[in-house]
Amino acid sequence: MQAAFLALLVLADVALGRWSLGPPLPTARTEVAVATVGSRIYVIGGSGSGNVDQAVNEEYDTATQKWRERARIPQGMNHIGAVGYAGKVYTFGGFDQLDQSPVADAYVYNPTTDRWSAIAPLPTALGSASVAVLQGKIHIVGGRGTESVTTHFIYDPATNTYRIAAPLPHPRDHMVLVAAAGKLFAIGGRLNTFAHNTAYNEVYDPATDRWQEMAPLPTARSGCAAALFKNRILVMGGERSGGIFAQNEAYDPATNQWTALAPLPDGRHGTGAAVIGDSLYVPAGAPVNGGSRQSASLLIFTW
Repeated sequence: MQAAFLALLVLADVALGRWSLGPPLPTARTEVAVATVGSRIYVIGGSGSGNVDQAVNEEYDTATQKWRERARIPQGMNHIGAVGYAGKVYTFGGFDQLDQSPVADAYVYNPTTDRWSAIAPLPTALGSASVAVLQGKIHIVGGRGTESVTTHFIYDPATNTYRIAAPLPHPRDHMVLVAAAGKLFAIGGRLNTFAHNTAYNEVYDPATDRWQEMAPLPTARSGCAAALFKNRILVMGGERSGGIFAQNEAYDPATNQWTALAPLPDGRHGTGAAVIGDSLYVPAGAPVNGGSRQSASLLIFTW
């Protein structure tokens, strides 16, 4: 299995990017939150080892290529929304049961002091919400309470308050949210279950507080990882009824066009993506749909 995996890495077309393996995580998990601060990646919460409300917080230092465990998040959950901003990690919501029972809890983690602090809770309990930073504010979009929502909250770290912005045109959870070119792109996701995956690509303009539909994701999917990498939004992996996705599709906001890149060496969902320097990192996740198996691998993409 490992030999076949490595062979796939070697055979990747350089023009379409190349995948390699980094040091594995200490704890195999899926449905994790992924955030970056400086040259370090934080993989928080998730489900693994029969525990659906993991509180694990593991840090990967890309400079030393080593993992270490840091202070655990105060409440273990899966499907947490997280983002790094101004030297700290902010988390919002999550499920305290597998893919259900959402919470409103929100926290900030300071890597310097290795401490977590509670911040103002979400106005509504949500799991699998998508989070991104735009113009110094943190946007929390979509997600699910008892069903998929169109909710769009904007959190101000300076005042520890939320305000409501224009809702998503279509209710979704398990989607990706990426800031690019001064706007937010909400891509893919599902309506309640992965039996109803979507290909929506909707862009939010903070100047007008409006959403607009753009070229759809070529492969409708949910539970993906995504990040802005070399001025493209890369959307990787995902899950569907009966299987998972290995697709790695890149969107150019300047041309409103999609390009297929080297696929993941094996399908993956329930993870996130982090960009540091010239590399994109995809840690943990699940190689099958649902949560019955977890991965400890760290996939690294260069292009």
